[in-house]
Amino acid sequence: MGIPSDDLVVIQHAKNANEPTIVTVNCPDKAGLGCDLCRIILEFGLRITRADISTDGRWCFIVFWVIPHPASLKIDWENLKTRLLSPCPSCLFSYNFNQRNPSPPPIYLLKVWIIDQKGLLHDINEILCNLQLTIQRVKVMPTPDGRALDLFFITDEMELFHTKERRDDVCQCLSEALGERCISSELQLAGPEYGHLQGFSSLPPAYSEELFGPELVDKVSLHPLSQDMTTLKTPTVTVDNSLSSVHTLLQIQCVDQKSLCYDLMRISKDSDIKVAYGRFNSSAKGFQNIDLFVQQKEDGQKIIDPERLKTLCTCLKEKMLHPLRVIIVNRGPDIELLVANPVELSGKGRPRVFYDVTLALKALGVFIFSAEVVRHSTQERQWEVYRFLLDESRDFPLNSSKARSQIVDKVRRTLMGW
Repeated sequence: MGIPSDDLVVIQHAKNANEPTIVTVNCPDKAGLGCDLCRIILEFGLRITRADISTDGRWCFIVFWVIPHPASLKIDWENLKTRLLSPCPSCLFSYNFNQRNPSPPPIYLLKVWIIDQKGLLHDINEILCNLQLTIQRVKVMPTPDGRALDLFFITDEMELFHTKERRDDVCQCLSEALGERCISSELQLAGPEYGHLQGFSSLPPAYSEELFGPELVDKVSLHPLSQDMTTLKTPTVTVDNSLSSVHTLLQIQCVDQKSLCYDLMRISKDSDIKVAYGRFNSSAKGFQNIDLFVQQKEDGQKIIDPERLKTLCTCLKEKMLHPLRVIIVNRGPDIELLVANPVELSGKGRPRVFYDVTLALKALGVFIFSAEVVRHSTQERQWEVYRFLLDESRDFPLNSSKARSQIVDKVRRTLMGW
């Protein structure tokens, strides 16, 4: 017997634009549930300003305080509620998720012929995000006559692509929003071409270390953080094993960023660490104070092993300081912006990275000649890599170190919601 879905997820809408909306999830617990919920909230363009997490191993109670980011973003709250129900165990609701035998949704290929313009790639991305479509891979191929063929390998979070109505609606929305800039669009089930975007060509060792190295804390970077970011983003992690007989307390202070809750919950999920109780609080000065009471998932006990604690704290600091890796490199005659983030052990990439990077480049007036998203595997983990070939312009002469630093800094700030 399941639990009525109306009791599992409750959304209390903000009374005015300056207040957060409160999202409450009350359901049976499962491993990684907090991470899955944070991911969905991020996919809708929401920023978690505060969170309370409580679980006893059988039942989970989580409250999120969220705001649209940017504030002008329109949120489909009913769709959000439906999506938040999807990872909750033992619920009764009419939706197309199979929780007993979960399988990844099929990959579809969206082909869009466009008249190429600066910022248009972001505009298309924004439309797809609003339609609850997740971009798995991208290939942008410009032509000499000023047009471009954009290939988007996407999944439908509503899982309705099997209906002709849903597929037609996507193409119609693109046509109406882009107007004369859209020559044509076509949506179909992806074929073997999807597999051709799985690999990543080799990089010089210095570039590979910066993108895929185990940690960047205290290392010399090709593009160091700007002074204000370095000062603000110095995180602290304090471990206390004296307050509880079965929990380790992690007290964290760091600068606030929109994906912080997701990053910390993802680390705990992938490290087999269970968060029994957690509280995320934003201060008026833009910092987050976080208390996490955690246990080892395998035995439900506190973390005593010094090496495991050291590894966990290092990983937490790394994610707070460098949630993503961003560099600009010379690739023969081309100049390429590379953004890399580790993939969850479940195989899922990070939400809205492509959206944020294209938004940053559009704001700077930097033209994207071509772009693609690929996967790259190292000995330690799998990475998702976003590749953007950039075009020269008067405002941003890309051979200038100052211009490159400005681009990297803008992309980093946008990804962190600054």
